[in-house]
Amino acid sequence: MIPCLSQVCSLGASFEDDLDGYADGACPALELWLTKLEDYLTSHSPAEVLQRAVDRGLTLACASSQGGLLLSQGAARQEAWSQFQRRLDLLAELAVPVLVVTPDFLGPFTQTDLERSLVSLRQAGELASHRRVRLALEFQSRGTFLTNLETAAGFVQSVNHPSVGLCLDTFHFATGPSKTEDLAWVSTQNLFHVQISDVADRPRELATDADRILPGEGDFALQPVLAHLRQMGYTGCVSLELLNPQFWQIPPQSLGEIGMTSLRIALGQASGGTATRR
Repeated sequence: MIPCLSQVCSLGASFEDDLDGYADGACPALELWLTKLEDYLTSHSPAEVLQRAVDRGLTLACASSQGGLLLSQGAARQEAWSQFQRRLDLLAELAVPVLVVTPDFLGPFTQTDLERSLVSLRQAGELASHRRVRLALEFQSRGTFLTNLETAAGFVQSVNHPSVGLCLDTFHFATGPSKTEDLAWVSTQNLFHVQISDVADRPRELATDADRILPGEGDFALQPVLAHLRQMGYTGCVSLELLNPQFWQIPPQSLGEIGMTSLRIALGQASGGTATRR
């Protein structure tokens, strides 16, 4: 498994500081935060992004996240899909292979909504395949549908498109109705990306993104999940994702060092040392 850092861990820092700081912390792979990337591209080119990543030895492994594709209608759908296609073109130019997609089931829904969302995700997968991008559907524990791993895996199976798979986020796995037995639904064929974090001293029902902390420092039973990934032969990225404002105050280089140390311990890997600034 490849340890990876998401830019959302350093949301208050600049795009360039993220890349330099994470590389200095011996991070091999980066999960791009799309809004930060798009802000950076208002004054820089995709070629500059690619070159900086190459210079610092960083693989652009994934991008997060795209919403609004499954249920939106009318003007909202047109806006979401226009944004989606622009992002696909950008990810193709940057050779980013995976885009995390979040479902938009936030209230009551009907059978028609379910059928529409299946068609929409299949269409999204087809568009993504033309850019050599795969879509990783991330179930959301606080939604009204696609709240757990089993349902998300069954949904992806029904979509039946090779460019549509799963994103397993341990926060949503632990705070929602997912069960350890649901891991049986995960395979090397349908698991495209993994995001990891922990939470301490907080009931699951009350835990929010702002409560996310480093893996191994909280109460989540992460090892059964990671053991299953090892057993099934998952070789993709496991990305540290901390949407916690307290971590945003830490300089990216320090975050890179502590984040990579935490990830490597969780994954059972030796420390990676320190990268050389170029």
